[in-house]
Amino acid sequence: MGHGYSSDLRVRIYGEIERGNSRRAAARRFGVSASTGIRLAEWMRTTGSLEPARQGRPSGGGKLTPHAELLVGWVEAQGDITMPELAAKLKVARGVTVHPASLPRFLIARGFSVKKNIAGNRGRSQ
Repeated sequence: MGHGYSSDLRVRIYGEIERGNSRRAAARRFGVSASTGIRLAEWMRTTGSLEPARQGRPSGGGKLTPHAELLVGWVEAQGDITMPELAAKLKVARGVTVHPASLPRFLIARGFSVKKNIAGNRGRSQ
C-alpha cells in the first residue's frame, strides 16, 4: 500500500500553489509528480484540509460479525470442532458461505487459541 506525503511537504506544495504558481510547477519544485500537485489542490478544495485520508479498511466489520454469538457458542459447546465443520454448520444454519481459513482469525480475535491435541493434530479450545 502506498503512503501519504508528510504534512510539512503538503503545506509547502500547497503554499506554492496559493502564491500563484501552477499545480504542476509547485509539484516539480518539490520533486513530486504533477498529478500529486493536482490532487493535493483538489483535496484542499473539497475537504478544506491538507491532511491525508485514512488508509485501509474500517475496523469492526466483516461477514462473520453478525454471527459471532452463534459461532462462539458452537465452539464453546464442542471445543474440538474443525474449521470445515464450523463453516458447514454456519452454511446450514444461516446460509452464510465462508472459507474455513477465515474462521481461526475470527475466533482468535475473540480470545480462542489453537492448541495441539495428543494425536499431534490441532484442535480448538479456549
